[in-house]
Amino acid sequence: MKVSNVPFKGTPEQEQQLLKVIDELKGEKGCLMPIMQHAQEIYGYLPYQVQKIISDGTGFPMEKVYGVATFYAQFSMSPKGEHEISVCLGTACYVKGAGDIFDKCVEELKIGDGECTPDGKFSLDSCRCVGACGLAPVVIVGGDVYGKMTADKIPEVLAKYM
Repeated sequence: MKVSNVPFKGTPEQEQQLLKVIDELKGEKGCLMPIMQHAQEIYGYLPYQVQKIISDGTGFPMEKVYGVATFYAQFSMSPKGEHEISVCLGTACYVKGAGDIFDKCVEELKIGDGECTPDGKFSLDSCRCVGACGLAPVVIVGGDVYGKMTADKIPEVLAKYM
């Protein structure tokens, strides 16, 4: 199991919220997905510790909880950073160099796809299309859209958020 490089900072209040959700839903057929969705709303992601609470509280084996968490794209096992970076790897962006841009982000941030920097400042995700093909290649940092990007512009863009 891949463990996040960001220390888990769950609170007793969050755990109580999750246990309440588990208690309310655990008897229902198909309850695992809704419980996991609530857990991600509470914590922002589904680290090992949260998956363990779900497993213990519902009786579902840890492998089942982990399997659902890794199968569905809506679930994240790493927290999102203060500045969420999305690099579009859709066809138009990819053809115009988005792969190199993504690689430059990985190099600069020293994290991979779906990960967060240890200081919690940045998270990095690839995505398939942001609907701005005319601006390809596109990088989004928070709500800021950067079109016609190149790999050599990445350090300058990241510096704005340091």
